[in-house]
Amino acid sequence: MKRTVDYDWKLAELMARNAMHNTTDLASHLRDRDITLSASQIYRLVTQRPERISLPILSALCDIFSCTPAELIAVRAEDEKPVPRVVNEGVIDLNSRVRPRRARVVPDDR
Repeated sequence: MKRTVDYDWKLAELMARNAMHNTTDLASHLRDRDITLSASQIYRLVTQRPERISLPILSALCDIFSCTPAELIAVRAEDEKPVPRVVNEGVIDLNSRVRPRRARVVPDDR
């Protein structure tokens, strides 16, 4: 059975809980841990879901907020619901819809 896996990025929530309301508040904490990111990179890190993140940045974020990666990234996994398959959808019931006509065989000697 297939499973659908997704995640929620909780950095903005952790920042709000720690009274950091601007992305510039995070920049100084990252610099203290030798993580150099531009202002636009920090903004994207806070406001968007990252597809990839380096382990040094993840470790620094966990250290800044005294949290684990599980508190920063909430993972959801669900079984895909099977699609119901319709059996015999295209089959025509000849007894109820169309009655075939009797074939008449004639010799080929005209």
